[in-house]
Amino acid sequence: MPKTGRRKFPWGKVLLWAACLAPVFWLGWRAWNEDLTANPIEYITHYTGNWTLRLIVTTLAVSPLRKLFNLPSLIRYRRPVGLFAFFYGSLHFLTYFWLDKFFDMHAILKDVAKRPFITAGFTAFVCLVPLAITSTAGWIRRLGGKRWRNLHRLIYVTAIAGVAHYYWLVKSDHRLPILYGTLVAAELAYRLIAWKLRPVTAA
Repeated sequence: MPKTGRRKFPWGKVLLWAACLAPVFWLGWRAWNEDLTANPIEYITHYTGNWTLRLIVTTLAVSPLRKLFNLPSLIRYRRPVGLFAFFYGSLHFLTYFWLDKFFDMHAILKDVAKRPFITAGFTAFVCLVPLAITSTAGWIRRLGGKRWRNLHRLIYVTAIAGVAHYYWLVKSDHRLPILYGTLVAAELAYRLIAWKLRPVTAA
């Protein structure tokens, strides 16, 4: 009788989920212990925003890392990391929309129009929404490979707008926004160089 191979336990995905969920559990633990600093809303806003940007940068890093280190299996982790970026971005937006502004649409629209860092942050989140919605295999089939890839280039806009949002938000110490900006610039530069060096197929 032919041997039936056992399916390997997906340790990589389990570890990825654990790593991506750890920040929100830590936030919940601090909330449970009433340890969210003297300004809880500001703390939650900054905490969720930082994790959103970290995961966006990580999402962009997947393609360069898999090619530079010949790790094709890394591609399977790009979608879940991107969805976790949307998850933390949603928490970040909800904190501002609900806890900070109490669903006051007039105040929110005024912020978006007059405060550049809010404009940039709102742009980044709006771009994340269609990326999350169309992340499934079904949407790839509906849109077709080329249209899907073109749509998902919005991740570049999201990353740039996210870095701008963070840089304009910070009043004095810009080291972290500059670090994230440098990483995003390197990831985009890699893609540009790879595109320039791609082999030209004969017509």
